[in-house]
Amino acid sequence: MTLRPDPTFYPSAKLAMEGPVETLAFTLMLSPDGSQPDGLAVVDVDPNSKTYGQILHSLFMPNKGDEFHHFGWNACSSALSPLTGHAFLERRYLIIPGIRSSRIYIIDVKEPLKASIHKIIEPEELFEKTGYSRPHTIHCGPEGIYVSTLGGAGKDGTDGPPGIFIMDCETFEILGRYEMDRGAQDKHYDFWWNLPRDYMVSSEWGLPPQFENGIVPEDLLSNKYGHSIHFWDLRGRKCTQTIDLGENHQMALEIRPAHDPAKQYGFCGVVVDTTNLQGAIFTWWRNEDGTFEAKKTATIDPQPADADDLPELLKGFGAVPPLVTDIDLSLDDKYLYVACWGTGEMLQFDVSDPMNPMLAGKVELGGIVKKNPHPNGKAFGYGPQMVEISRDGKRVYWTNSLYSTWDDQFYPGERGAAMVMAECGENGGLTLAKDFWVDFPEGYRSHQIRLEGGDCSTDSFCYPSA
Repeated sequence: MTLRPDPTFYPSAKLAMEGPVETLAFTLMLSPDGSQPDGLAVVDVDPNSKTYGQILHSLFMPNKGDEFHHFGWNACSSALSPLTGHAFLERRYLIIPGIRSSRIYIIDVKEPLKASIHKIIEPEELFEKTGYSRPHTIHCGPEGIYVSTLGGAGKDGTDGPPGIFIMDCETFEILGRYEMDRGAQDKHYDFWWNLPRDYMVSSEWGLPPQFENGIVPEDLLSNKYGHSIHFWDLRGRKCTQTIDLGENHQMALEIRPAHDPAKQYGFCGVVVDTTNLQGAIFTWWRNEDGTFEAKKTATIDPQPADADDLPELLKGFGAVPPLVTDIDLSLDDKYLYVACWGTGEMLQFDVSDPMNPMLAGKVELGGIVKKNPHPNGKAFGYGPQMVEISRDGKRVYWTNSLYSTWDDQFYPGERGAAMVMAECGENGGLTLAKDFWVDFPEGYRSHQIRLEGGDCSTDSFCYPSA
């Protein structure tokens, strides 16, 4: 505990945008076949440094087969909530779950170049205290660490629905399940909230048998993956409303509410529409009576392709779907970045009017058919995937691996890990930085990124932007 709030905690998104520029990034490394332990890479993102774009420190775990995927901080700007008793925490620890092992690592990064394991939570403790498995998304809340899961109990994770559990933000003890009344929610993926308005939004991917060994084509074509978003009374821990986006809108994934809590809207990315292979962005909003609505406000078309150029999974379709696998919203709530992992595109939408997203910029890199190289001439394996935005909104970072078994289905053969950065123009537009490219150890793939001092998908703000 510190004697004053951590200087990386900001009351509002506007103040966070004015904070210091990041000089380090933390990136997850996973061994797709489980032959090596997964790890955390500390990357130099300071353009004035001689080691710019290089890994300065790597921390590898003592176990194999974890499959690192998403991770987050022990504490963030949400600690400044007037309802919290934790305003004097430090943003010191990274919480890294193994999506395949259900093991959780607490990593001390107070000295980033000496990052070390502080604690390991074994899967048996998670099973015993929650009945959940396959931990996924981490969000630091005002009173604890919230962790979403993709599996319930039992060997295949289908004994009961998945959900969210809460960890103590100082001892890292698992306290128990979040949900008191889950309503219609029976699958899980992402979640986020509006803290002052006291509501949470969650989404759906699929149950472990639907994703662990790769996508199940029969389930996709019969629309059995998640296609609903759920709205919760945050402190009442009760699901109050469910909106079905339409069963053809398969895999409703990332939830991105406006960062300014005075605004009561947000976005959800949908991987694929099974009627036309489009990707989609939905805007959801809250009415004056407290109810919610959602509307499809943007679509991304598939790209025609010869069957000979397509992986076995897609040969019968004669096209590459965009596969919207991640979205991220800048802190000023102006630009929504959409990763199209299948077509190899990073799209920038101006969402100043959230009901009418307008394409403002685009970068083409990788892709199932196009295989666009980086401006430095290197091949970018797979496609743009996990995206993270600097607090000031000027830099957009991304990696290229989705999930090991899905990588292998859509992009057969080892393609190598990569992390790149694009610069955002003053009035929109994206340009890849030719001099920023991170090489990872052979045999690893790269997934989610966290930026020093917070970024656009970690911090929740408790006060409106002035």
